[in-house]
Amino acid sequence: MSAVALLLIGLGAFALGYLFYSRFIAGRIYRLDPEFRTPAHEQRDDIDYVPTNRFVLWGHHFTSVAGAAPIVGPAIAVIWGWGPAFVWVILGTIFIAGVHDLGAIWASVRNRAQSIGSLTGSLVGPRARTLFMIVIFLLLLMVNAVFAVVIARLFVGFPESVVPAWSAIIVALILGQLIRRRAIGLAWLSIFGVIALYGAIWLGQYVPIALPDTVAGLGANAQWIVILFTYAAIASLLPVWVLLQPRDYINGLQLFIGLGLVFVAVVIANPTVVAPAFNQNLPAGVPPLVPMLFVTIACGAISGFHGLVASGTTSKQLDREPDARFVGYFGAVGEGCLALAAIIACTAGFATLGEWEALYSTFAGGGLEAFVEGGATIMNAGYGLPIAVGTTLLAVMAVLFAATTMDTGIRLQRYIVQEWGNIHAIDWMTRKGPATALAVGCCLGLAFGAGGTDGTGGLIIWPLFGTTNQLLAALTLLVISLLVVKLGRPPWFTLIPMIGLILMTLTALLFQLVDFYQQENWFLLGLDLLILVAAVFVALETATALVRARKREAPA
Repeated sequence: MSAVALLLIGLGAFALGYLFYSRFIAGRIYRLDPEFRTPAHEQRDDIDYVPTNRFVLWGHHFTSVAGAAPIVGPAIAVIWGWGPAFVWVILGTIFIAGVHDLGAIWASVRNRAQSIGSLTGSLVGPRARTLFMIVIFLLLLMVNAVFAVVIARLFVGFPESVVPAWSAIIVALILGQLIRRRAIGLAWLSIFGVIALYGAIWLGQYVPIALPDTVAGLGANAQWIVILFTYAAIASLLPVWVLLQPRDYINGLQLFIGLGLVFVAVVIANPTVVAPAFNQNLPAGVPPLVPMLFVTIACGAISGFHGLVASGTTSKQLDREPDARFVGYFGAVGEGCLALAAIIACTAGFATLGEWEALYSTFAGGGLEAFVEGGATIMNAGYGLPIAVGTTLLAVMAVLFAATTMDTGIRLQRYIVQEWGNIHAIDWMTRKGPATALAVGCCLGLAFGAGGTDGTGGLIIWPLFGTTNQLLAALTLLVISLLVVKLGRPPWFTLIPMIGLILMTLTALLFQLVDFYQQENWFLLGLDLLILVAAVFVALETATALVRARKREAPA
């Protein structure tokens, strides 16, 4: 199979989805209104609520949702063959992820930028809201704790990525001030930012930075985790225009250029996909394709985390309601492109099938390593980019994706704490400083409390990420469907994907329950049950509200 064929089919499908399907959904189902006054204007405070250029906001949304997961998930899932992973990424992005992201922004904007959890309380009831917010908090805890580990390991494994990653913060701070003052046009600022970032990537090869082996009993990984959470806490308290928006925007441009470099290399080199379309020679211990494919590839096809970003930060910055189509749907397409790149790099970046099978000898044998090595090999074959430069470029891409997601994740976790404080009239929880301290404290508590001095405690609950994430996506689609029905519009374009998604995810949760029981992993078994019960109750209460709403809308 030619990698070029996979690339062209995938990109062509994404283009058609955005040009036609997203226009239909935006115009006929959500009915985006250019005259609607968005919360960014109505509740403007120039800290969290800031009307934002749609290209800048797209950069924030895309890089916030596109963490390491849309690389890692497909890079692992191709062990079943490239066929199932490719089909799920393409169809999931067009018919589920784009509709989900766009819908979450729209639903939040129409309800004073409430998060999807808080919106559940308004539409369904306080009990559903409480249970939904528990699931959301657990998901954010997983994302933040694990992405800190991912970034730390990349810094340790690729010390040449440290300078580019931290230089991006300096570039973003400068851009934020210039964009705010409108001193220079956005096009020139974009060019300056991209040149600065790629200059830093070049410099990083010659100035690798490695932390001491041990400081105060903490290894290099653990030291980076503490540094990362300290930075994320500070960044989450800053006005979004100071760092979050410009960093995400310039990272989005850099990351799309990085994807472009990979895609151009594929076209030039035209490598052969050495992995089978359907792998008939699976290693021992690989779980069944159905339902596990649909939770292994979460981000990249559909992700509940997107709904948290869409209704948590993106909706507070939307300048005009029609911008939600470009920001939300096209943001999902951007992540689909990243997943497509991961599939190609991890199946065509190897010389032989035997070489590929050697790496994929276990279920988790692929991952970031396969993406970085495979992508660098393709770029070397395409236009002679040295392997060392290619690995640095792709490692920095992975770091920046994960870091921007972590930045937004900590801010979202702070929002959840503040919303909880508002709901239950707990004054100190409503304040930014204490709410941020509690959010970061929970992440550090999980990282070091469960993981010891290496800070990897988040990995303990990571096996539940895929199922929790997909359950959250299904519940978000259900809440969006309820709002659509209340407005007298057809809900099938959100309900049908929701039904398929929730069936697969609940089946995967039950599969994991059996697995955890057989392993005698009582902690994950209990957490799995908690998430399962909470999700079922939210789904039942929302479905009941949906039925009631449809009866009220039915003609007499």
